[in-house]
Amino acid sequence: MTTSRQIPLAAGLLFLLQIALWWPGVAMFDTIGQYAQVLSGAYDDWHPPIMAKLWALLHPLGPGAVPMFVVQAAAYWLGLGLIAAALARSGRVRAGWVVIALGALPLFVAWQSVVLKDAQMLGAMLAAVGIVARARFAGRSLSMPALIAVAVLLGYAALVRTNAVFAVVPLGVMLVPGRRRWVGRAGAIAGLTLAVLAVSPAINHRLFGAEPTSVSHTLPLFDLAGIAHFAGNDGVLSADERVLIVAKHCYQPFFWDPIGSASRCGAIADRFQPVPAGTLDLAWAGAIVRHPLAYARHRIAHLNATTRWLVPAVWTSAAPPSVSEINTVGLGTPAKVAQPIVAAAGWLAASPLGWPIAWIVVAASVVAIVIASARTPIRDLALALAVSALALEASFAVVSIASDLRYHLWPMMAAALAAILVASEGRVPRRLALGCALALALVIAAGVGARATLPSPPPGYTAMLEWDGQAAAPARQPAL
Repeated sequence: MTTSRQIPLAAGLLFLLQIALWWPGVAMFDTIGQYAQVLSGAYDDWHPPIMAKLWALLHPLGPGAVPMFVVQAAAYWLGLGLIAAALARSGRVRAGWVVIALGALPLFVAWQSVVLKDAQMLGAMLAAVGIVARARFAGRSLSMPALIAVAVLLGYAALVRTNAVFAVVPLGVMLVPGRRRWVGRAGAIAGLTLAVLAVSPAINHRLFGAEPTSVSHTLPLFDLAGIAHFAGNDGVLSADERVLIVAKHCYQPFFWDPIGSASRCGAIADRFQPVPAGTLDLAWAGAIVRHPLAYARHRIAHLNATTRWLVPAVWTSAAPPSVSEINTVGLGTPAKVAQPIVAAAGWLAASPLGWPIAWIVVAASVVAIVIASARTPIRDLALALAVSALALEASFAVVSIASDLRYHLWPMMAAALAAILVASEGRVPRRLALGCALALALVIAAGVGARATLPSPPPGYTAMLEWDGQAAAPARQPAL
């Protein structure tokens, strides 16, 4: 059997193995909420409704999470298999097998077995990239059916996560063939991103019939709490609310959740729930203008937390779950056979392989290497992947509200694939390679040092709600 057939066969077998090991898929809190919408037929926009709508269409094909689990696993291995096979057919057999090995890493495959919008996004984007790679590496243009498939997959990915647009649009723009200046591509990315953000609410509410919720309040409230934490006042939260945040330790760079927790500072979120989004947004913008340094300190603290750089050794929400959360809607849980793999995934998540900051350096290195090299279809795809990864990571500096590792699955995978593609093209200029390696080593060394010295919070989501945030920068006393 030729290698060009062995690689797709390996991808297919790994797909079947994943299905067997994690059947019927892992359900987390978000999964349960979306499945409840499928059963009730009543949808809201707390989670992008396109996933629940697709789930409702597939629900007659199988019980519980099974249809969505199979879909996301199939898209995942289809994309990786197409990329790997395309590399093999172009004479880069070793790189093709490395792509398959990357997909089989416990950290990635275990998270891809959790039925979540993050895994749905990753699977859809990988499938789209695989279709492009199959044609481009063979020197062909995409056929009309292939173009339609790529458009549908990227459209789904853009709608299945609120912030996915920051990855999907850059990827789509960079995949357009032809020589274009960076200014033109940047302008196209900015314009299309704004367009998608503008039309998404209409798609969610009018096309999919999702009821609006206060989900749009989460980012402003998180930022307002952060500004109050660092400035002592933000001009929006009352004195009593600022005292409550300090007393209950409700501001943490790690996530916004204590602000919305009923046992912590949920009263603040409750007060703002009836406030129109536009009114809150104006107050939010005003607080940023009045306290730009406090806002910057808050966003940098959160960016550090979510990229998992200078953080304690125990930083929760990284390892994938091995069992489903207890629920009353009929979502099952996998057998124990996959638990050793999930344990290995947890170990990898704690290592530099699970630090998004390390993959940011890898993606930036790919961009530098490709710019300094002659253009080829493989390098062009590597550049598109790296730019997409960096764009999504950059968005976390402004729009992120939580530090779960699953939010970074696409940037991590995209950066890794980009590095494999660049490596398959041959030697990199020695000085450039050494510079990239040194940057990565310094980032990792700083991360190791932080983990060796910073006090660790208690493990687990519930314990993090109660954490006093001693690893965060000290707060100013609230201005009364």
